[in-house]
Amino acid sequence: MRSTISLLLVSALLQAPTPPPQQAQPPVTFRVEVNYVEIDANVVDAQGNFVRTLTRDDFQILEDGKPQQLTAFSMVDIAVERPDPPLFAKNPIPPDVATNRTPFEGRVFVIVLDDLHTRFTRTARTRLAARQFVERYVGANDIVAVVNTSGFGKSMQDFTANRALALRAIDASMGNKEGSSTEAALQDYYTNRDMPGMNSDSNRRFNEMMRADHARNSMRTLRNVADYMAGMRGRRKAVVFFSEGINYDVVDPINNPNASAVQQDIRDMVAAATRGNVNVYTVDPRGVTTGMEEAIELGGFPADGSISSVQLMEEMRLEHDSLRVIAEETGGFPVLNQNDFRNAFSRILEENSSYYVLGYYPANDKRDGRFRNVEVKTLKPGLRVRARRGYVAPSSKTKDTAPLDAAKGTSRELRDALDSPIPISGLTISAFATPMMGEGGKVAIAMAIELDGRAFTFTQTPQGLFADDLEVTAFAADTKDGKVKDGVRDTFNLALKPETHALVRQGSFRIIRRILVPPGKYQLRIGAREAGGGKTGTVIYDLDAPDFTKTPLAMSGIAIASAWASSVPTAMPDPKMTDFKDVLPTAPSAAREFPRGDTLSIFAEIYDNDVRTAHTVDISAAILADDGKVVQSKVDPRKSEELQGAKGGYGYTAMFPLNVAPGRYVLRVSAKSRLGNGDAVTREVEFRVR
Repeated sequence: MRSTISLLLVSALLQAPTPPPQQAQPPVTFRVEVNYVEIDANVVDAQGNFVRTLTRDDFQILEDGKPQQLTAFSMVDIAVERPDPPLFAKNPIPPDVATNRTPFEGRVFVIVLDDLHTRFTRTARTRLAARQFVERYVGANDIVAVVNTSGFGKSMQDFTANRALALRAIDASMGNKEGSSTEAALQDYYTNRDMPGMNSDSNRRFNEMMRADHARNSMRTLRNVADYMAGMRGRRKAVVFFSEGINYDVVDPINNPNASAVQQDIRDMVAAATRGNVNVYTVDPRGVTTGMEEAIELGGFPADGSISSVQLMEEMRLEHDSLRVIAEETGGFPVLNQNDFRNAFSRILEENSSYYVLGYYPANDKRDGRFRNVEVKTLKPGLRVRARRGYVAPSSKTKDTAPLDAAKGTSRELRDALDSPIPISGLTISAFATPMMGEGGKVAIAMAIELDGRAFTFTQTPQGLFADDLEVTAFAADTKDGKVKDGVRDTFNLALKPETHALVRQGSFRIIRRILVPPGKYQLRIGAREAGGGKTGTVIYDLDAPDFTKTPLAMSGIAIASAWASSVPTAMPDPKMTDFKDVLPTAPSAAREFPRGDTLSIFAEIYDNDVRTAHTVDISAAILADDGKVVQSKVDPRKSEELQGAKGGYGYTAMFPLNVAPGRYVLRVSAKSRLGNGDAVTREVEFRVR
């Protein structure tokens, strides 16, 4: 399958800076009727503690003063799970298997870095604040995305549970704020003073145009984020917007000709956020500031007082006003003039951990695009409710769903599931993927996809076989632009003999597939739909497909097979999938928990790119206990002569009997050249023995 289907948040946002007026929004998933309204509410007692004992009957919702019938009610209380690395490791080892076995029940955060409204000299400060939020307040059970308002691909990261990827995107951001109107006026003043007769205001005109463009791009980015998240019903969605604020005066159309256009983009952003129940928290990373930094950078002001620091202070007031409006109109709160963000970040975490979700169909179902005031009350005295103050009703032009490009042959149900920002757990999937050197300079991604057979709805045929149909789609989307680079789609008309049916019903069903992509960073989306019961499941897998020729030594991922996992039936082996045929006794497994006494067989490729001098590469493999103690180890010296003077890979295999105590272990494979021309390359996989 090769498709241009736009499935990623990144894809939507990279197109944000210069969209046409009626640009189609990114696709959303499982969107209910547009007149359904969902509001989340925080209820606290007099001491500020969240109240967990309320029922549907304790709430009343008023829309424009009129009571509404509450049709959906739930209380969400999410624990904060902290990363749990092995005792010997400082950071968690990213899992090499993605699974939806446990339904996603964490928090959803989008970090929006408003680089268009962040001064370059304050880039480090903004990164530090955003990193602090991710490192200390995003739990192991949460997902987070990172986007920016300029569309710079390297500082974009689609939803992931891997905090290291989010931090990498944050560190790639760079402030690109246009100078203020005061700065532009000062430039024109000195130009006209030094070159009498010019009477030029070119700096001010260009500055006005750029500030308007940046303001509109920032609002469009927030709008696109809100539209993309709208399909995630039944949960609170939080956007943390790191910005110095919109430095464009929208109430002065005489000096700011684009004021009405910027105003409209702000309204559209608020409308999208309120319709999608997306809360925006605005954070000014400057901390406590008086505007004197800008004054110092500008140098002296004219003696006649026509331009002064007072104007800088007025501009900062406008910036803070914009941040207040964005937050307060979407149910968040602004974080302004604070050097210590810990209390504010803790409050954001609390508000997104414990809350009530209230849904209703408004009695006023007119599609007039007007703002509807909403008031949430509790009928119990002494309690305070915090909820957004309303929403913008859809207009007659609003589409119920955004158009979807057809993923060739993939059913609509499976395409909708693959569009979801979070994994879908209707059909349990576990998937392992490893990058390996492919053909034509590309990277081969080998995948082992295992489906829980207990969810299948088999029907028995007159011939005594057990039948069901299965649809599986997998593709790799580039995280820079969201474009799909390669993918596969299969349909399986299962007709299992009784003994095979018994194995599948008791365990899993395995599929081995392979795709080719250019080197880069990808998000794999893997989905399956079972026809008998209509169950659908998806997993999302972050994967780095490196250029294996760029460093002296490089290593593929580690494929693991086991005697116990060999009982899992494997369907229709991919004829292109020859990577493991002669090197592992059975197909690679997506299991990472094995019984005591099992035997692991592992395979990896070590790519040696230094062919100038004969040398030896030492390849080692070890199993480490949770405390770092080496339980088993092997060393295999390999001679460069094996490669016959060409760049290539050493295929490395090893076997480890798991005669160890139950618990957590780490498999580590390393390679080091005796030429001393680079660091060792290492891969680690965490697994458990039961």
